[in-house]
Amino acid sequence: MLERILPPAVEPRQLPEPRSEGARLTVRYCVQCHYLPSPQMHTAERWDSVVTRMVWRMQGKGNLGAVMKDMMDQVEAPTDPEIAALTGYLKQHGQAEMDPRHPALGSEVGKMYAIACTQCHALPDPRRHTPREWPGVVERMQRHMAWANTVVGPDSLKTSPVLDTAEIVRFLQRYARAEQKAN
Repeated sequence: MLERILPPAVEPRQLPEPRSEGARLTVRYCVQCHYLPSPQMHTAERWDSVVTRMVWRMQGKGNLGAVMKDMMDQVEAPTDPEIAALTGYLKQHGQAEMDPRHPALGSEVGKMYAIACTQCHALPDPRRHTPREWPGVVERMQRHMAWANTVVGPDSLKTSPVLDTAEIVRFLQRYARAEQKAN
């Protein structure tokens, strides 16, 4: 229905604890309207309001009144126990956000990083990945941003100034978690 609002990125088997009740509920309910979201899309704190808003829409109570009710006629909403399990799962696996007071965010590249990432999700803590992992993550996010801009926006709405992803990768690598030694 609204597939275009999230890029196709996460497969059910890629969810954290993919056989858990929370993962099962995420797949069952979220994909009725859009692509499967990653729990890392939002922080634990943010998931409460997101789930509340999405359930409200699934129940046909969206801001379009009767149009929303008709649009959601075939959409199934979770029960209260399912909402609790779904919310708990998403919060448990939510994004670890970079401390907004981190001095590096005051630099030009830190600001560029914040602009790039917060367009779609919470600002990830650079320690989430190792220096070796970050280039692949940034490349995947570039594809998501290109996909979103292609689908929903004219050139005039694309990020200006153009984000220097090489600088962002160097920034992330500088603050990334250390590589683990192989035994």
